[in-house]
Amino acid sequence: MKYDFKAIEEKWRSHWLKNSTYKASEDSTRPKYYLLEMFPYPSGRIHMGHVRNYTIGDVVARYKRMKGFNVLHPMGWDAFGLPAENAAIKHDTHPAKWTYENIDYMKKQLQRMGFSYDWDRELATCNDKYYRWEQLLFIKMYEKGLVYQKVTTVNWCETCQTVLANEQVIDGACWRCDNAVLPREMNGWFFKITDYAEELLAGCDTLTGWPEKVLTMQRNWIGKSVGAEVNFKIENSEKTLTIFTTRPDTIFGATFMSIAPEHPLALELSAGTPQEEAVKEFVARIKVEKQRQRPEDEMEKEGVFTGGYCLNPFTGTRLPVYVANFVLMEYGTGAVMAVPAHDQRDFEFAKKYGIEIKVVIQPEGEPLDPAAMSEAHEGTGTLVASGEFTGLPSEKAKTAITAAATEKGVGCQRTTFRLRDWGISRQRYWGAPIPMLHCASCGIVPVPEKDLPVSLPTDVQFDKSGKSPLHTLESFYQTTCPLCNGPARRETDTMDTFVESSWYFARYVSPRFTEGVLDKAKADYWLPVDQYIGGVEHAILHLLYSRFFTKVLRDLGYLSIDEPFTNLLTQGMVIKDGTKMSKSKGNVVDPNELVEKYGADTVRLFSLFAAPPERDLEWSDQGVEGAYRFLNRVFRLVDDNLGVFATPNSTLPQEMNAASIALHRKTHQTIRKFGADIEAKFHFNTAISAVMELTNTLYSLAADESGETADPAVIREAIEAMLALLSPMVPHLCAELWELTKHPTPLAEVLWPEYDDEAVREEAITIVVQVKGKVRSQLQVAPGTSDADLEKMALAEDKVQKFLEGKPVRKVIVVPNKLINIVI
Repeated sequence: MKYDFKAIEEKWRSHWLKNSTYKASEDSTRPKYYLLEMFPYPSGRIHMGHVRNYTIGDVVARYKRMKGFNVLHPMGWDAFGLPAENAAIKHDTHPAKWTYENIDYMKKQLQRMGFSYDWDRELATCNDKYYRWEQLLFIKMYEKGLVYQKVTTVNWCETCQTVLANEQVIDGACWRCDNAVLPREMNGWFFKITDYAEELLAGCDTLTGWPEKVLTMQRNWIGKSVGAEVNFKIENSEKTLTIFTTRPDTIFGATFMSIAPEHPLALELSAGTPQEEAVKEFVARIKVEKQRQRPEDEMEKEGVFTGGYCLNPFTGTRLPVYVANFVLMEYGTGAVMAVPAHDQRDFEFAKKYGIEIKVVIQPEGEPLDPAAMSEAHEGTGTLVASGEFTGLPSEKAKTAITAAATEKGVGCQRTTFRLRDWGISRQRYWGAPIPMLHCASCGIVPVPEKDLPVSLPTDVQFDKSGKSPLHTLESFYQTTCPLCNGPARRETDTMDTFVESSWYFARYVSPRFTEGVLDKAKADYWLPVDQYIGGVEHAILHLLYSRFFTKVLRDLGYLSIDEPFTNLLTQGMVIKDGTKMSKSKGNVVDPNELVEKYGADTVRLFSLFAAPPERDLEWSDQGVEGAYRFLNRVFRLVDDNLGVFATPNSTLPQEMNAASIALHRKTHQTIRKFGADIEAKFHFNTAISAVMELTNTLYSLAADESGETADPAVIREAIEAMLALLSPMVPHLCAELWELTKHPTPLAEVLWPEYDDEAVREEAITIVVQVKGKVRSQLQVAPGTSDADLEKMALAEDKVQKFLEGKPVRKVIVVPNKLINIVI
């Protein structure tokens, strides 16, 4: 027979969908396993990155089912977002039409790949049946004090008269009209994620199933700092400049102050001084440059003197106050005491502007000379020129100086976080409407729960400026206040699309539930997600926001868990011609073309075999061809051996010949290795290699010149194991061959094969251990034990240690399968 992958894959795809083979339901008799890949944005078609990500997840889901777990493996669509609006403007269509057409197309693509999703749980975040509950969560958070409004700085295009998202600002210009983008202050809605900063940080220590690099990124983003807050009195004023520092031990070395351009004192201190115009110009310029700056860019350190001074509360020294471009208003207090001798950034600034450098921490060894220093000393040491604290170790001085500041009434200990509250307002149409009203009499009023969802109107027109039609659509924004029945204006901002993806994993447990946000009983059964899979590019925001939402849902009584994802796998990228596959690079490989030419199973196998999941996958046309050839070999092997399946229940012979023993051992060694490789780190590539070796062993039986062959029952056992092991990876082919070999139970319902400890054990051989040519011990080892392992085992022997007499080992000579000679 011929391997007709098109007919085979269509047959089993239809069978699984028709029979809802992968539909999940709660079952207290089996352990649950919730497997989830990050859901896609419906951009139009899946790419090879999707194929790899979802294939990895599908293998784990199928494997866990065969291991006896009750598996939940859902799929949906992260469907709101800017590209839909761009498409609407460009193609004169509606974002909803564009989005749902893309969903239909991509769903067919995913189904063609044979992924084992429970499609009954499918959700799209742009459906008001989904975001209705998100709006209710927003209101519950508002009532709990976790939502508030404040003025914030946004990207504003004057030409287009619209706010732009960061991704719409390209080199400081509007992506649409190419004119300059300027900062502008606007009112926006914020989630108070900072209320959970301490718990989010502490939770990182409990996430033992996450990659350490992701946890490090999360910890750094949260950015906890413990230090002191100190008040410096403004000269000739009743006002003070409050700073936060993690190095209170260096306060006697402060020689100037730095404040952020956005700091309210920046313009106030310079008012009426010769510096006023220079400060105004500098502040305006830096605000624009910061809007244009990418996070990874390093700005040249620069500043301008405000003309004002403040006084060091410990010394009374006058310190000039500078506006500096490197000080962030979002961190600490937006003001920093500058100690050039002990902070590299301050050192470079002081050198540039000719400001005094004063040493107050001396390390052990050669004393520091300010005039000779080429860089700041940021380490520890002993305090000098620090008044009553002189002579203290710097770590002890931190506590002592903080306590003194508290006693003097000029400061206190304080903990700060880099984490800022989450601004979720978007002045765009294609997003979930924020369910709040503005009443002239009653102020801000939540939409009553009975009036949810606040649905996006569909009768909207987009103009070429890209401005949201909600702002001018009277039928949407004109409404009635539920408190006073007077006129009210509906909020026209929509939510950041990160909001939808921050709780979708929880909604999957009861996606059709109409009585509330979640079915608590089902949430308690399924959550947390046991294995989450997705790109490392989401390591900070999406994962952090999901953790935040989980804690909020817990505190609102919807969930019983603290963390959303027990284990996290961040897969590598797909690389071609040395760079990531992308349309802009012109190196995209279309999965549709590959599936048409080779079949979904081949594409799945290649994406798993080419590299471990956490590594980048280097695209190879030869690798795809190789995967296809291997599947053809598997098909021919089964076809050639259909005779061994003639007897329905053949049992293994009690007495086996050498060929049977070798094949039986290889089968069980393969089962053991395959399971171990998946359980450990999802190393599917080495697991596949093990099955390839088993396949080669089966083929070699037919070519054995001695004429000795394995018993049919042993061959049958090996083929059954091969198909079962490969089935999570190439499910269509394996399901077809399993049926072809007359098994009454479908492969999707078969349990994972177990290996026999006795069968995998190799016959032991004796290795003689010599010291200086004389036999001193013996080792019983398995054939093929590596030289390195033999050397370790020999040197660890007590008898050998006695004859080494504590002398260093000069050389270890290993004669494979015979002896080890240790030379001292």
